[in-house]
Amino acid sequence: RRQKKTASHAVTELENTKDCSQAGKPLFCPSHPTEELRLFCEQCDQPVCRDCVVDRHRQHPYDFTGNVIHRHGDALRELLKSTQQHMGTVEDVLGQINDMGSAVRSRAEAVATEICLFASGYVKAIEEHRDRLLKQLEDLKVQKENLLHLQKAQLQQLLLDMRTGVEQRFLTSGSDLEILITKGVVASRLAKLNSVAYNTHPSVDDRIQFSPQERAGQCCGYEVFGAILNKVVDPARCTLHGEDLHSARQNHLTGFTLLCNDTMGERMGRGGEAVRVTITHKDKTDCAVKPTVCDNGDGTYHVSYSLEEPGLYAVCVYVKGQHVQGSPFTLMVKNKFREHQGVFHCCTFCSSGGQKAARCACGGTMPGGYQGCGHGHKGHPGRPHWSCCGQVKESSECLGGPPSDTSQRSLLRTVAL
Repeated sequence: RRQKKTASHAVTELENTKDCSQAGKPLFCPSHPTEELRLFCEQCDQPVCRDCVVDRHRQHPYDFTGNVIHRHGDALRELLKSTQQHMGTVEDVLGQINDMGSAVRSRAEAVATEICLFASGYVKAIEEHRDRLLKQLEDLKVQKENLLHLQKAQLQQLLLDMRTGVEQRFLTSGSDLEILITKGVVASRLAKLNSVAYNTHPSVDDRIQFSPQERAGQCCGYEVFGAILNKVVDPARCTLHGEDLHSARQNHLTGFTLLCNDTMGERMGRGGEAVRVTITHKDKTDCAVKPTVCDNGDGTYHVSYSLEEPGLYAVCVYVKGQHVQGSPFTLMVKNKFREHQGVFHCCTFCSSGGQKAARCACGGTMPGGYQGCGHGHKGHPGRPHWSCCGQVKESSECLGGPPSDTSQRSLLRTVAL
């Protein structure tokens, strides 16, 4: 009814047409009402009458409806069969969708229960961790207060003793003889009071911090965060460690370790401090190197660098903007490590393959020639050495080519042991 072509047509419900089927009744052509639809146009794929074949469907292939009904009916039945199969598949999918919907709802309810249990457990763990932190804070406060009370009592007693010793009126009202008689006792008392050692500052400080990002282990099976930090780094107590602290090689990666301590000299045990390191050439102000600072997370920091220019450098290490202990210090960068060009051998004779007149690059010879091998014969300089420079340490730096001085050569020659 909503389409223009069929808006004026008479429409009947399908349910109402079951009892009044049109089967067996002739159907007439819409264009020629007096002509019955007995033919089928193959090209237009629709029933037509005789007048249609003569008129609009001229030269179109056609045949009687009784002759083509079997062919078109079989095609329709195949399509109907395929459609029925799809209908079964769609019904199965709809059933699966319904089942999946029920499963999703059931699973969502189960997960919601898990979330509630997790949240309640997490809240309980956080509350327990909160109570533990508050108790730790209270214990720390009491500890600091007790130390302050003890220091206060000691200083008050010392002050009272000093006042008692100072308020001796015999110096102003006593006679000369009385002053001289009591001089020894008073002087001893005052000297003892003056020698008493006491701290000129409060024995504790108010440095109590809370770090929300600090890992605090597990509580009730949950990992919790937040810790009370009582230790505060003291740059003056931080130390530097490393074998290559004051020397390095050109273009060779080296470094040292910074150990951070608190005001009591104890290791911090955690990272996160503001560490800054500068390395500047003393002769070339524009030659500065930015080292790499690695926070190990345990209160130590590894500083690594590689310097291209040899010479003397000034190294400054800062923690919270202040120099650490031993900073600044000087760093001597030597020229690039010279690799050995020769071989590290037992003796000149063995390395030459048995030549009696063999001479090592370091100047060593084999006087007397071969005397029996097995490394039992005398070689230069009596132990393994580098053939290029005569160094007897395998991991040493090469000293250069053979000496040109004849006297130096003679000193390197092998002699009978």
